[in-house]
Amino acid sequence: MTKASSPFTRRSLLGGLSVATMCMAASAALSAPGNLFGEQAEWAQRYDADARLTVPRSTTPILSQRTLAATENAIQQYQRIVANGGWGSVPNTTLKIGASSSAVVALRRRLVGSGDLDAEAGASPVFDSYVEAGVKRFQARHGLGETGVVSEQTLAAMNVPAEVRLRQLETNLIRLRSFSGNLGRRYVTANIPAAHVETVEDGMVITHHAAGVGKIDRQSPIMQTKATDINFNPFWTVPASIIRKDLIPKMQKDPNYLTDNKIRIFNKDGVEVHPAQINWHSLEAVNYKFRQDPAADVNSLGFVRINISNPYGVYMHDTPAKGIFGDDFRFVSSGCMRVQNVKDYVTWLLKDTPGWTRDKIDEAIRSGERLDAKLAQPVPVYWVYITAWATPEGIAQFREDIYQKDGFGPVAAVAPQAAQPVAYQGQPGYEQPVGYQQAAPQQYAPAPYGSPYAPAGAAAGGALAPMSDDED
Repeated sequence: MTKASSPFTRRSLLGGLSVATMCMAASAALSAPGNLFGEQAEWAQRYDADARLTVPRSTTPILSQRTLAATENAIQQYQRIVANGGWGSVPNTTLKIGASSSAVVALRRRLVGSGDLDAEAGASPVFDSYVEAGVKRFQARHGLGETGVVSEQTLAAMNVPAEVRLRQLETNLIRLRSFSGNLGRRYVTANIPAAHVETVEDGMVITHHAAGVGKIDRQSPIMQTKATDINFNPFWTVPASIIRKDLIPKMQKDPNYLTDNKIRIFNKDGVEVHPAQINWHSLEAVNYKFRQDPAADVNSLGFVRINISNPYGVYMHDTPAKGIFGDDFRFVSSGCMRVQNVKDYVTWLLKDTPGWTRDKIDEAIRSGERLDAKLAQPVPVYWVYITAWATPEGIAQFREDIYQKDGFGPVAAVAPQAAQPVAYQGQPGYEQPVGYQQAAPQQYAPAPYGSPYAPAGAAAGGALAPMSDDED
């Protein structure tokens, strides 16, 4: 996690430099006679020498009036880009600093077209430090690792036409408008396509967290809910779907898999069963309960689970596989959400709960014991699907439409499957979250915060009991 005030934050685009202005300058510079292979930029330049090309980590919540206004401005800019012919494509080849070819000229034109490179950098065929800085800026705006190398994933994002990016902004403007009301003084936003979580307090982002979210065929649901309580050193009860899809095949390959991962088996009477007693070449295993003991090194939930009221059986949690947070592609779970630097996230959630200081949280985790903390005041949590937006700094952000909800055609080979509510009627202690509305596939019209709770097709009452057969 990087806090909003971290030294990592870099200066924003200077002097109100707009994409439209840069495009006009590009047109003149790149069409001038003899400028096709203009003079090479100085090799001694620092890679981030041009402060106008840096992308700061915004402290503005993605769900806010300021983001809404910035996105409206971005739409006007992209309308001008499209009216001027958009931007060209980049040849299908890997490019990095030191490369020299006509493909670099095309790359320069592409970066200038979207405002990621100043036209004054020229049209040299050499991939210099200016081009690298422009590529890094483009990658930052598209949620990609800032390597400065034009690899396959960066190339694919670059070759999305300007018309599609404009439609993306227009589509997501409607989604942003649906959250233009009062979301609460303190709340959490989890943007699924960005695989990112932010905590918000008094209109400012306090903490940022990378996240691991649902796979294309096991999607994280769009919803409004509340964080209610936290389990430290939790057990993980394996859901039937994962027993079928994952555990049975793993046991067929490795009979020691359950033992190595501290997963125990219980029959309907609560009596522990040895793995050798089960026929792993059948579906017999789904008749048993599989529970993973608390152990941060192997337990799928890590140190912490954050319970959020919902009919889908999903929650937020730690993970022992923290390497995923450094990946560009973090669509790895079965619907739940893994949160980077979860201790900081939990500390923020428990801020107003007496007795739960950061020291107390660290102590609870170190103890290895099962402990629970109920939030004194439940915190609103919004799982949203935003693939395009802009910040007040004038920077347009785009993410892949991983669940194909934007309506612009397939983005993955695997067909998406809408998340389905789990059975939750009749379980005690369920509190209906204010403002919650179940999101239907391909729709996005969440209820304003404070409206009556009315999940489609669900009876009032019932609960998702903590530590139940939730899926991850």
